[in-house]
Amino acid sequence: MQKWIMFVVFVGASVLGLYLMTFGLPEKPVDEAAELPEGVSLLKIQASDWEFDQAEYRVKAGETYKVTLQNKSGFHGVEIANTDIKLDKDHASEEYVFENPGTYEIICNVPCGEGHLQMKSVLIVE
Repeated sequence: MQKWIMFVVFVGASVLGLYLMTFGLPEKPVDEAAELPEGVSLLKIQASDWEFDQAEYRVKAGETYKVTLQNKSGFHGVEIANTDIKLDKDHASEEYVFENPGTYEIICNVPCGEGHLQMKSVLIVE
């Protein structure tokens, strides 16, 4: 009985190995911050159905940030109040210097369904 179980496990592992060799392993995550020019930091905002990945984001006043939008699920946009930042699928990143400390509201600027009006977060500039 144990030999039969070992045989099934071996065949399953072999099939998985062949599949991965044929279709390739998933790509390793890319460190986007490492590709930025010196003096520029990354502010990555991830959006999924009716929520952002963080309730609040923090940046330092006077520093340059590359603000990027990544849609995990659905189609969303980002608008940061009292700034010129408006991101969507066609314009997914922008460099910006947050000059004035304070709290800025982040909203989804693309109508995305039932929970669209509750899709909010805040940016705290320290």
